[in-house]
Amino acid sequence: MKQKNFSILKSTLSVCAIAILAFACKTADPDTYSNDEEIYLNAKRKFLDENYKKAASLIDLLQLQYPASKYADDAQYLLAEINFADEQYLIAAFNYNRLIKNFPASEYVKEAMYKSSLCYYESSPSYDRDQTYTKQAIKAFQEFQYLYPQDSLYSVAGEKIADMRDKLAHREFFNAELYRKLDSPISSIMYYDEVINNYGDTKYYEPAFFGKIETLNIIGYTEQLKALIPVYKATFPKGEHLDDVVSIEKDL
Repeated sequence: MKQKNFSILKSTLSVCAIAILAFACKTADPDTYSNDEEIYLNAKRKFLDENYKKAASLIDLLQLQYPASKYADDAQYLLAEINFADEQYLIAAFNYNRLIKNFPASEYVKEAMYKSSLCYYESSPSYDRDQTYTKQAIKAFQEFQYLYPQDSLYSVAGEKIADMRDKLAHREFFNAELYRKLDSPISSIMYYDEVINNYGDTKYYEPAFFGKIETLNIIGYTEQLKALIPVYKATFPKGEHLDDVVSIEKDL
């Protein structure tokens, strides 16, 4: 009987020992790195495997243990790329800009400058919301164009700027139309003027001109209409609203 109990106890202890060993192996970090190159290459491998969390943690390890590593700028750029791929655009912009500031001679500076601009572009909300990031995107793309006028991305940056300026113009035009519906014509004209004076390169330029003309006509500002209509006709000789403007002019 004692022999049987001893055998059961022995088996139980063996099972427990195996379980403890398995748990220890599972919880221990199997990754050990002997130098900064190994950490960086493994971080890059994890990034390519889309394991962004692990890749970022390895970059943190590299920056902590080897702050003066020859891979310092590579690691900083890779961290920004990890954030960008993970659609953490504002964090990515921070890390791209950190690279530009801390490693001005790095081969990644030009790409980082463009990608940080792209981060603000991706963070830009719809026209009816706060446009801080839209304006930041325009400024960043313009700085890129100024520094790299011969780069192949120059024209792409220009397209992004045009897109963002259209959005800003849309916001001002929307406000003008809103105040017009709210029967506040003076406020409406102020917003039309914002588009006319600042966004002549956008698709809202002519609609803002016509909106102002219509509003002036509604409130009976004849003298201002007489001055503005010839400007409209000269600026938009084939304008979408030309017939309506001519009709208003005849009624004067």
